[in-house]
Parts: sequence; C-alpha cells; structure tokens
Amino acid sequence: MTPSRKLMLGAVLATACIAAQAQTAMSAPAPVPTTGTMVVVPANGEISVPNDQARVTLQVEEQDKDKAAAASRVNQKMKQGIELLKRQDPQAALKSYGYYTYAVYAEPPQVTPQQPRQPAKARQVVGWRVGQYLEMTTENLAALPKTVSSAQALMSLNGLQFGLSPAAAKKLDATLVNATYRNLEERIGFIADAMHRAPSDAVIETVDFEGSGNYAAAAPAPMMAKAMRADMAQESTTVAEPSFEPGESTVNMRLVGKVRFK
Repeated sequence: MTPSRKLMLGAVLATACIAAQAQTAMSAPAPVPTTGTMVVVPANGEISVPNDQARVTLQVEEQDKDKAAAASRVNQKMKQGIELLKRQDPQAALKSYGYYTYAVYAEPPQVTPQQPRQPAKARQVVGWRVGQYLEMTTENLAALPKTVSSAQALMSLNGLQFGLSPAAAKKLDATLVNATYRNLEERIGFIADAMHRAPSDAVIETVDFEGSGNYAAAAPAPMMAKAMRADMAQESTTVAEPSFEPGESTVNMRLVGKVRFK
C-alpha cells in the first residue's frame, strides 16, 4: 500500500471514530441532578407462622310446641355443655351469646288451579325454636379433637377458626419490624442505583410504620390459614373425633420512609 493510500485510510478511520463518539454522546442523556431529592419509599415485611389458637363456635337448638319446654331443654344442655368443656379443657375461655326464640309457623295452603285463592290469613304458630351459642377459645390444640367430640354429644359444632394467640402475635413484633426495615433498606439501594447514586448518599429523614401518614394502603388483616364451618348435627351419645389441621397465619407490616439524597 502506497503512503498516500495509507494516509487516506487513516483519515477515513479517524472520521468514523469521531462520528461514532458524537453519536454516542447524542444518544446518552446527561445524568439528571439529584442533590436534595426527597424520595418516599414504601416497604413491606411478611412472616408466616403456625397457628396456636382455636376459636370454636358451638350451638344448642330445640324446637317444641311449648316455648317453655324448648327453652328449658336449651338451658339444660347449655349448662351441661359448659360444665363438660370446663372439665375437658380447664384453660379454655368460654363465652355464651346469641340467645334466640323464634316462632315456627304452619305451612301456607297450596294453591291449585281447581281451588281458587283464598284471602290471606294470619299464619298459625305451630311451635317455637329456641337456641343459644357458645364460643370457646383455647390454645390446647392437641386435645381439641377430643374436646369437640365430647361437646358434640350435647351441642352442634357451628364454626371453627384457627389463628394466633395475643402472646404469639406479640412475640412476632420484633421479627416483623426487622424484616420490614430490611425491605426498606433494600428498596433504597435499588432506587439509589437507578438514580446513579451510592446508597450512602441517602439519608432517612422519616420512618412511618404501618403507613399511618397515608403514604401507603392499610395493611390487610392477618389471614386465617384454616377455617371450617360445620352443619348442625343430630344429637348423639357418642361422636367420633373430628380431624383438624391448624395451618398457618400470615402477618405483615407496612412502613413508609422519607429519604433525602445529599
């Protein structure tokens, strides 16, 4: 290659490099200044733990033509049921509620094409339905099947929910706070990287736990991992023990941090 051709090729390559550098400078925007920028950062912590408490709803219901007779049987069964539960689970908390008395009316006469519709009449009371509810809260989950089975000889199992006891929920508080704050630090790091800043340039000015400053949506209530509702059963002298799986509850915490970049 002659010297003139080498000189020409070098000039072409230099021109190409200058053009490429100019194109790169035009396509890459200059970083936006972020000094003094205030950033609001929401964070969330979540923990799943085994349930340690059960809330059992039991019911007594009787029907009779004589209202007093129905009420008497309900009162007697409820008293016996409470005494039985206290023997089976002395540490359980019991609460009776929802005493009700309803009239039972005769069925209205059927209307057929051959029989003209009769004027409406007051329906006749043919009986009375009387009942009461009893709620039992216990942490003795190992004995729960036997306790419920014994109670079902007198009462009906109306509902069952598993959850966390107040003591267990309180013990989780420190762990939940740590998990939520770690999530806040992680998010601040991601934001700093996106802003081409070092995490050490960020200064946390406010930490608002539970989003009470209305920066974040309210946290959902803890979920019950297992819930059951049972149909009313007929009275029986012995009832086979039911099978229960307490499952887990998920608890969470939200916070909002105000972060300013130096």
